[in-house]
Amino acid sequence: MAGTNGRNGRNGADSRIEVRKTYKLYIGGAFPRSESGRSYLVSTADGAPLANAVRSSRKDVRDAVRAAHGAFPGWSGKTAMNRGQVLYRVAELMEGRRDQFVSEVAAAEGLREARATEVVDRAIDRWVWYAGWADKITQILGSANPVAAPYFNFTIPEPTGIVGIVAPETSSLLGLVSRLAPPIVAGNTVVLLTSETRPLPAITLTEVLATSDVPGGVVNVLTGRKKELVPVLAAHEDVDGLDVWGVPDDLRVEVEQLAADDIKRLSRRPRGTADARFDWLDDRAAERPEWIAAFLEMKTVWHPIGV
Repeated sequence: MAGTNGRNGRNGADSRIEVRKTYKLYIGGAFPRSESGRSYLVSTADGAPLANAVRSSRKDVRDAVRAAHGAFPGWSGKTAMNRGQVLYRVAELMEGRRDQFVSEVAAAEGLREARATEVVDRAIDRWVWYAGWADKITQILGSANPVAAPYFNFTIPEPTGIVGIVAPETSSLLGLVSRLAPPIVAGNTVVLLTSETRPLPAITLTEVLATSDVPGGVVNVLTGRKKELVPVLAAHEDVDGLDVWGVPDDLRVEVEQLAADDIKRLSRRPRGTADARFDWLDDRAAERPEWIAAFLEMKTVWHPIGV
């Protein structure tokens, strides 16, 4: 019978079941599926089904750390000017997909279009702001130290290494960019756990990163349950630093204890700051060179004079 397997053969067009997209991970510059085969439903701010996101596993965390480890020598070895140019290119590509980001942020965070547009514009501008710091942060933090000896003595900042970032839960794009840009502009590579409930803007950002000049492995993005993934990331011995901004309060003590086992550098929310109430649109609060410095090590070098 004609039409029995189509939408008109059931109850008309309104009976069609929408095929929701299942997004993938972003590891090493590629978009693999999780070895776990698991996914979870992502909804809009008002509870409407939106898409499926991968529920990452412990192995996915290990794979992401391995990719970040492999990318670190090349990324940290680039000139500061080149890293700034790469970050600026990310801003350019986000500008080209501005409407898509506005739509996704509005759905994820329940914002009106005008407010979502402001959030996206500020996220693009934040990439540009941090890109401008790439060749300036060394001048601010470095120094030529006075010593009573026939030597030059210089202090120079160097990247920490592999940084794990637990993204803010409530600010799906602007908060994420505000935490992601500082460590990578400094020459670190990153394993990022997205907002658990609002991951889609972050996943779209990975599509921008994949088509930009950011080398594969510099940024690796995982979606899934924070209670399952954050302790694994915090305990991984190859992770050198951890941004715990988006760690749930009931996990914070455990995560910081795990990070202390191998003396990871930690970056926390400012004292008394709640994730849900932080104003990411406030440039004075959210654009801070100190966040770049949080994952820089200070190296002091002596050099004889006149030889």
